[in-house]
Amino acid sequence: METGEGRPGVAATLRALNGALGRPAALWVKESGARNLRHRDFLAPRAALSAAFPGGQVPADVVAGVTSLGGPGVLAVRGCQETPAGLAVQVRRPEAFRRLLGPLPAPAPGAQPGWVVLHCPALHPRAALRPRHLRPLLLADHLAQLLRAQGVGVRLVPALAEEGSREVLQQLHIDWPSSSGGSALPDTVSALKQALGRSPCAAACEQGPGAAVLPEDVICKVHLKSFVEQQGLVGYDPNLDVLLVTEGKLRSLAELQQAVLQCMAGGQGSCCSIVHVVSCEEEFQQQQLDLLWRILDAGAHTALQKHLVCGPVKVTNPSSPIGADQYFQLRKRQMYEASVMKYGELAQDEAWTEVIDTLTVAAIRFEMLSTAHRSQITLDLEDSSISTKGTKSGAFVMYNCARLATLFDNYQQAVERGTYPPLPPVSELNFSCLREEGEWLLLFNYLLPFPEVLQQAAQLPAPTKGIRITANTEMVCKFLIQLSMDFSSYYNRVHVLGEPFPHLFDQMFARLQLLGAVRDVFHSALATLHLPPLSQI
Repeated sequence: METGEGRPGVAATLRALNGALGRPAALWVKESGARNLRHRDFLAPRAALSAAFPGGQVPADVVAGVTSLGGPGVLAVRGCQETPAGLAVQVRRPEAFRRLLGPLPAPAPGAQPGWVVLHCPALHPRAALRPRHLRPLLLADHLAQLLRAQGVGVRLVPALAEEGSREVLQQLHIDWPSSSGGSALPDTVSALKQALGRSPCAAACEQGPGAAVLPEDVICKVHLKSFVEQQGLVGYDPNLDVLLVTEGKLRSLAELQQAVLQCMAGGQGSCCSIVHVVSCEEEFQQQQLDLLWRILDAGAHTALQKHLVCGPVKVTNPSSPIGADQYFQLRKRQMYEASVMKYGELAQDEAWTEVIDTLTVAAIRFEMLSTAHRSQITLDLEDSSISTKGTKSGAFVMYNCARLATLFDNYQQAVERGTYPPLPPVSELNFSCLREEGEWLLLFNYLLPFPEVLQQAAQLPAPTKGIRITANTEMVCKFLIQLSMDFSSYYNRVHVLGEPFPHLFDQMFARLQLLGAVRDVFHSALATLHLPPLSQI
């Protein structure tokens, strides 16, 4: 059967399998466990078949249709058979290796995805950044990279003003703009003040005997509760009532307004969506600003505001409140000590300074981002909490990425010595040599779904009700951790660069092509976290 053009994908294959059964329900699941993958790649479970077909019996012509599947993005089927577990499908594995490891066709041009403004209130002027402020910052930075990889334009707000914050963000490889609309901001603030003067929701603050003393920068007060009720808005905190509007609040809105205007001037459609990436402690204040902006600007963009809320960050055993810079320096010292324990005097060499820095950033990013954003995370500040050995850490991911770099360095040096021939063109490789269980696991569970993982991690769904949204921002970290575990297991078991005998070269070349693709996946995924791959550890 003609397989068609296009890179094979999980979603396309599942759609084709479900279409072949001729039922509206999604019946098929992709296998991922090593035990099940020994026998099948996709399964239509027995319970689902019983609900879809009389007696659970799939007609022979339907089974034949599954076997002859093909088309753009669809994995070719080798066989389909009834089993006690259900209808089991195995794909043509050598062909899958060839299609995924060969030159990929250029992606078809799609519609312009538009623009997103990511607003992180944690960066508004404050006394000092703390670990709980880093979580939404790191999440917004990661989300910006994921969106850009999907072709979405991104603006980050607010501009960085505090010198101390800039240094901390640079240490953590957070790429944040340090200047905003500049001279246009005062004009935007003035326009917002004029809108405030015309708004029926705004009222002057009472002065005189008996009135509460207000801060000097308060301009007026705005009745939020009545606005929410009049507009029939849902999802806002019921305790929102009267907001004291200050110059600082209007400046925050002016920066958002400028970012929206810049997006619209980019010619990417008439509007853009705004996502407030906010800690749960600052959610109430951000809802106030959200409503104030809606009151002052009835444009479509203010109605497209979404709130992506991060759960609390609990710090255990702090002797006193710890700042973001102290947290980074603590993790850096712990990573240095753990590296010296593992690698001895090597880790004290000056060349290791950059390695330790990168490992520290990786440890912090994985600590902050590998948990679903709405869940609480706990930072254990004890020395024993950081290790180069744990399989769930950023350091473990970086270590396995470095192992791949070392493998290809060793191969290249062997080629230069004349031990091995250079890697032939992919069209000459024999992928039927890849019969090891771990090889199919790497291709089927990681190389195949990787583009869809990036796509799902970048999705910002509309709120089902209210203003909060949930995003899958933990997907990339979890994907990298699982990939590292399965790659490490395979690499510890299989000798890739074997004896230089010609009859062994076919298998070695096919393995190098596979692991080169795995290396590319590591690099692409780490780039969304602003983590440079290490050439050695």
